[in-house]
Amino acid sequence: MNVLDTVVLGIVEGLTEFLPVSSTGHMNLARHLLGINPSSEFANSFEVIIQLGAILAIVVLYWPRLIRDGEAWKRIIAAFIPTGLIAFGLRHQIDHWISSVPLTVLMLVLVGVVLIIADRLLAGRIQYKDINEVPLGWAVGIGVIQAFSVIPGTSRSGASILGGMLFGMNRTAAAEFSFLLAIPTMIAASGYKFVTGTHAFTAGEWGLLGLGFVIAFVVAIASVRFMMGLLPRYGFVPFGWYRVILGVLYAAFFLR
Repeated sequence: MNVLDTVVLGIVEGLTEFLPVSSTGHMNLARHLLGINPSSEFANSFEVIIQLGAILAIVVLYWPRLIRDGEAWKRIIAAFIPTGLIAFGLRHQIDHWISSVPLTVLMLVLVGVVLIIADRLLAGRIQYKDINEVPLGWAVGIGVIQAFSVIPGTSRSGASILGGMLFGMNRTAAAEFSFLLAIPTMIAASGYKFVTGTHAFTAGEWGLLGLGFVIAFVVAIASVRFMMGLLPRYGFVPFGWYRVILGVLYAAFFLR
């Protein structure tokens, strides 16, 4: 990997991690276009580091709530537990799924269509306008739905947002819950990848890791602000259509 690869992947991670568009699908496509070996230990470690940069963006944006809101943390933990248990149980299967292009294409399109339909049908069934209004049992249900994101192309944020809307949250509350739930979910996933890795970094690689981390952090802040500004007017429909179009392009590119 070189500096250009680092910049591109950092931007892709920051842009897509918290949007319901599948960061994994975008990262796989970007790596392929850049000619990066997906089985490279440094490439895998790099992805862990830039994910941590994206997580830090959420910590910074929601810091006041994170340090004061114990009720929100109860719901975050309740949702994280089923996700963590299911993902850990499927950890060996995930390695086989991650490289499946047909599965990625299917989930990009399928979840895109579901997002479009759900945004229209569930908008009139709003019960909760804040995370803390959601019953703990519903939070557990959201965590179970988020676990489907182990399937490539699904999108962690897409699954958790759909779960939030299904259990009665409005768009903003569902998005914010998805952001906050990302903190323990992504730290656990990144930590597992990092601990099981064995790569020893050179001085140059440390520089690339730092650059990627900073880029992902800055771009993720901009991406989250963009999404929250878009939701009140347009909802999740644009993201749904984007996924469908991306799925078609993905299929044309990889399955030709």
